[in-house]
Amino acid sequence: MRIKNLLTLNLFCFFVLVGTLRAQNKYNAIHSGVVLFDQHNKEVNAHGACIVKEGSKYYLFGEYKSDTANVFVGFSCYSSTDLMNWEFERIVLPVQHDGLLGPNRVGERVKVMKCPTTGEFVMYMHTDNKGYKDPNIGYATCKTINGNYKFQGALLHEGNPIRKWDMGTFQDTDGKGYLLIHHGVIYELSSDYKSATRMVDSNKKGGEAPAIFKSKGVYYWLSSNLTGWERNDNMYMTATSLEGPWTFRGLFAPKGTLTWNSQSTFVLPIVGKKDTTFMYMGDRWSHPRQGSTATYVWQPFTIEGDSISLPDFKQSWKINPSTGKGAIVSLEGQIIENTDKVIHFSGDWQHSSATDESHDSRSDIKGASFSLTFTGTQIGLYSSARPDGGYARVVIRDRKGRIVISSAIDMYCKYPETSLKFLSPKLRKGSYTLTVTVLGESWWWVDKHNGKTGSTGDFISINKVVVR
Repeated sequence: MRIKNLLTLNLFCFFVLVGTLRAQNKYNAIHSGVVLFDQHNKEVNAHGACIVKEGSKYYLFGEYKSDTANVFVGFSCYSSTDLMNWEFERIVLPVQHDGLLGPNRVGERVKVMKCPTTGEFVMYMHTDNKGYKDPNIGYATCKTINGNYKFQGALLHEGNPIRKWDMGTFQDTDGKGYLLIHHGVIYELSSDYKSATRMVDSNKKGGEAPAIFKSKGVYYWLSSNLTGWERNDNMYMTATSLEGPWTFRGLFAPKGTLTWNSQSTFVLPIVGKKDTTFMYMGDRWSHPRQGSTATYVWQPFTIEGDSISLPDFKQSWKINPSTGKGAIVSLEGQIIENTDKVIHFSGDWQHSSATDESHDSRSDIKGASFSLTFTGTQIGLYSSARPDGGYARVVIRDRKGRIVISSAIDMYCKYPETSLKFLSPKLRKGSYTLTVTVLGESWWWVDKHNGKTGSTGDFISINKVVVR
């Protein structure tokens, strides 16, 4: 009996190890602009995020968004050892019974720092009502980085709540913590990080979505223009002191790219033995399907002197956390063009000629779809996004018809561009069927002045497929 029990235990440990290894190796690169999947093949749902390194792991905190309403659902936590593969830990701060983060409230732009004087982890966020007319900066605390955070209420400065909206945080090399507010406001935090002790600067030059990082004695302040969830060309300022003076430096991505279709949220220093890479973290918002189709744009900054840039869009790249050096990764595999006969179209589709720049097939008819059966471990879809782009449903089934992956894609962009729009996690080698369907919905938003922005149509498209 004892031998049988030991055999059972060893087999159990083996399968746990195999499952863990499989979960940790879904991706071999950081892929921007596509939905990422966790160890359960669920979308990584962590928006307006930050990343904190603790021990040998990186922890991603973000807004756990809904596809049905712009209300606070909770703040999520994911962990990774390589910044490519993320495992869901838990909702570390759920909806409260009442108060600033109670039902039908807004909770956004969550940031976490470890207080060096107490060893406690302190979380900050923007709280509001659904009409964005009751802004506050709130905070929560926890003894462990991935534990259950306790909401403490509003963060105070001189005994009064800080009633602002877009915010961020910055921890300097001396351990001091700072709260960043839209339009260039910086508060220094107390030694326990639980209150603001003084206003460091208020230069009024910065926009929304503030983020700061420091390299070789220079501080870089990132922010976006005020276009709600619509993407725009983000900007930056520099200074040699947080107290300023700050110098406006302009855009850090090519004009018209809309910061590669993203809004700044955080910059992660990846400090290695040979180099330090500063990773820009941006959100590609997608209202109303923020939970399933909003994606992340994570790019390595190019730093020359005291200038920073994201000169081109690195679709897939990786970083070695030990050395701090990054490298481009090519997505290689069997190429299947949109005109290939193995792709089966259902419904009304427009097929452009091979001489067309887009060279794709597109449809805006709800329920129209295309599908193909493939054998391999991973599949990627390249599509053209346009001002009239919409949402698509993506489903992968195994040879027995069971759903392995079910997600969605946003094909809206203010300017025409073609890139990777979907990439499955690595699957067990086998035969699968990919089906992509027009949902008949698209990205939209109504701003504070009742002006509607977003897509003018519901088109989805296919340019090519890559099977690995």
